[in-house]
Amino acid sequence: MAIIVHHLENSRSQRVLWLLEELGLPYEVKRYERDKATMLAPPELKRIHPLGKSPLIEDEGVVIAETGAIVEYLVAKADGQLGPPVGEKDALLWRHFLHYAEGSLMPPLLVMLVMARIPLMGKLALKKFRPMAEIHFEYVEGQLAARDWFAGDHFTAADVMMSFPIEAAAHRASITQGRPNIAAWLEKIHARPAYQKALKAGGPYAYA
Repeated sequence: MAIIVHHLENSRSQRVLWLLEELGLPYEVKRYERDKATMLAPPELKRIHPLGKSPLIEDEGVVIAETGAIVEYLVAKADGQLGPPVGEKDALLWRHFLHYAEGSLMPPLLVMLVMARIPLMGKLALKKFRPMAEIHFEYVEGQLAARDWFAGDHFTAADVMMSFPIEAAAHRASITQGRPNIAAWLEKIHARPAYQKALKAGGPYAYA
């Protein structure tokens, strides 16, 4: 039975499609478009889960929300493929970046997005907030300078999890300027066959 992915355009759920392609798990996509005025998810998603957010997956009658939880579920379903590396240090990195992506990196990006949409005062606030976001950008650049992938020498689900905030930052905050390691990492993930297949499955995606 195929996993159902409730996929919202230009959203975190693109990572779920990519991971499913990497793992070779069968899935079905149900696409949703954002409200053109508010850019929010449509109310139809609330029929699937009370929060009305994406990504959501359905598997064997169970609905799972939150990208990190979905990633861990899919890795387990695929018998640990792309899961924590064997070494303790790299396994800790895997868990760190699985949670860092949404817990620490995404919040400042969302704040920057909101501020950029507020006339005058928002732009002034953005100038003061930008240095805080730059701390994260420099941290990510330093991590990728130390190794090829976020959890060590091999591609894992941690890289999938980190893709959306980094792509969003590249699109909205020019994160790749002066940061060659981030730029090189983005080129590597975009060249992966599974990534390209996921783009075709999910439809238009502004951040690739």
